[in-house]
Parts: sequence; C-alpha cells; structure tokens
Amino acid sequence: MPQTFTPPDPNYENRIRASFGEQKAMQTIGATLGSVHPGEVSIELPYSEHITQQDGFLHAGIVTTIADSACGYAAFSLMPANSRVLSVEFKVNLLAPAIGEGFIAIGKVIKAGRTLTVCSGEVLAFQGGESKLVALMQATMIRVD
Repeated sequence: MPQTFTPPDPNYENRIRASFGEQKAMQTIGATLGSVHPGEVSIELPYSEHITQQDGFLHAGIVTTIADSACGYAAFSLMPANSRVLSVEFKVNLLAPAIGEGFIAIGKVIKAGRTLTVCSGEVLAFQGGESKLVALMQATMIRVD
C-alpha cells in the first residue's frame, strides 16, 4: 500500500515551483517540473543533443541530475515552509542506455525524518509510446533551516 504524507506547509507546491524556477541547472538542460504531490515529484526532460555523451545517449550526469532534483523536491514537499533542502548522499544504478525522445525522473519519499529524508528515484526513457526504466537512485536529503 502506498504511503501517504501530510505536508506541514499547505503551500508546499507553490514553494517547490518557485524554487524550481530558480534552478539554473534545470534551465540549462531544458528540464521542467512535472507533477508535485506530498512526497512525490516528477521532472521532465526532452531529448537534446547538447546533453548527450559520445554515443548519443543522455549523459549519465544528466540522468543523475534529474533524479537528484526529483528526490530533493519530493523531500522538500514534506519540510516546513522556512526550510531548504540539500543532498547528503545518493547512489545511482544505470540500468540501460538513456535513449529516448524524452525522459521523466520520479522522486518518492521512503522515510521522512525531522532532519534527514530517504528517497528513491526512477528515470524512465520514452520512445515511440513505450517507456523503459534506465536508472534507479537511492538518496538522502537534509533539511536546512
């Protein structure tokens, strides 16, 4: 059964969308914020040659970047209004080459603590109406006041 969370800040979605709008890294790679729910956030990214590696796959660093931000914002959704969020650690498993017309990273909170939040992230590639899981992340985020 999926876990449900109640954010301490009822304005969490506006806070996340405002913060995402300030992220120059996301603007640089062309990522946009998708869905925002308590404990779950998605980030969408269209394919673009300027963020690929030598074989035309989405660069692993870009895959990691969108997964990290999705996890971070999922954690941020459950933090008080005066908080900031930072990554403490993460591990990424690259499961398949990131080939597709577009990508989506989905970050989900597994355990929300007072200071540390553990999240999982998935990155899916979309091609011709089909999706493929290309990466998994486990991340720990810290609340900074």
